[in-house]
Amino acid sequence: MADVEFFFDPVCPWAWITSRWVVEVQQLRSYDVEWRFICLAVLNEQQTAEWYTPEYRRGHMAGMECLRVADAVRVAEGNGAVDRLYTAYGTGIHVERRRDAVRGDTHAFIADSLERAGLDRGFADQWEDTSHDEHLRAETAVALERTGKDVGTPIITFRAGQPDASSFFGPVIARIPRGDEALRLWDAVEVIATTSGMAELKRSLREAPSFD
Repeated sequence: MADVEFFFDPVCPWAWITSRWVVEVQQLRSYDVEWRFICLAVLNEQQTAEWYTPEYRRGHMAGMECLRVADAVRVAEGNGAVDRLYTAYGTGIHVERRRDAVRGDTHAFIADSLERAGLDRGFADQWEDTSHDEHLRAETAVALERTGKDVGTPIITFRAGQPDASSFFGPVIARIPRGDEALRLWDAVEVIATTSGMAELKRSLREAPSFD
C-alpha cells in the first residue's frame, strides 16, 4: 500500500511543480508514492465554449492522450514506469517548454517521452485508443469523490489506505521546495489535510510558476 497517492494530468503546470516537491519528500523520507490519473479534459467537458476555448480544450485533450498511454504503461509495466513517464512528460512540457509540441504532434512527443523514460516507443500508438477513457474517467471520479467537485489538479491522498487517510486539492505552489524546506511544508500540509473538519485554506494571488 502506498503512503501517498498523487493524481495528475501531465499538462498542468501546478501539478508538475507539486509533484516535484512530492518526489523530493519521497527521496528524503523513503515514501512510496502511487501515481494516479485525473483528466482535465474530463473535468472540464461541461464548461461553456466561451470559457473553454479551442486552444484550451486542445491542450487538455493532449493531456488525455498522454494519459491514455500512461494507462497502457501502468497495465504493462507498473507504477514505477508511470513515475518515469510522468517525469519525462513534465520535463518536456514544462521545463523544456515544449507545449506546442505536445499539442501539435502529440504522438511524436509521447514517443520521445517514452524513450526518455526507458520505455518502448510502441506504447505511443495507444494515444488515440479510447478504450482507456473509461479508466481515466473512473480515476477522475475517485479523486473527486475524495475531495468534492470544483477542484482541479493536483489531488493528493495522505496516509493512503489507513483509517485517517485524507485527500485535498493542492497545495498549489509556484516553485519547488527542496531539502528541509520541502519537509517543513510537507509536515505542515499533512497536519492540515488530516485535521478533522478541515475543508479549505486558499488565496487566489499566485506567482508565475518556476520549474527550476
